[in-house]
Amino acid sequence: MLTKEELPDCPVAATVQVIGSKWKLLILRNLLVRPWRFNELHKDLSGISQKVLTDSLRALEADGIVTRTVFAEVPPRVEYALSDLGETLRPILDAMQEWGEMHRGVADKKVC
Repeated sequence: MLTKEELPDCPVAATVQVIGSKWKLLILRNLLVRPWRFNELHKDLSGISQKVLTDSLRALEADGIVTRTVFAEVPPRVEYALSDLGETLRPILDAMQEWGEMHRGVADKKVC
């Protein structure tokens, strides 16, 4: 988690620094649809460890991409959602989906 001043000068490199891991991209893909609870994300993202999920969510939250809302319930409920800044990533992920469909030769559009 770098400060804005510590990010690379190259805009592409700066973007990759913030969202460039496999797991961060898949977390963002899910959060584009709706808010998710931690255990839901963990179950949906096959192969991710709890530590990596926790670290990724914390990094995305620190970068202002994800919001974490704690509900005053027993037991406490926590939801993760895209922030307004996170929503600005939608065109990037949409373009990645379109490219993946084109590359695979998939005709119908569906969210994976």
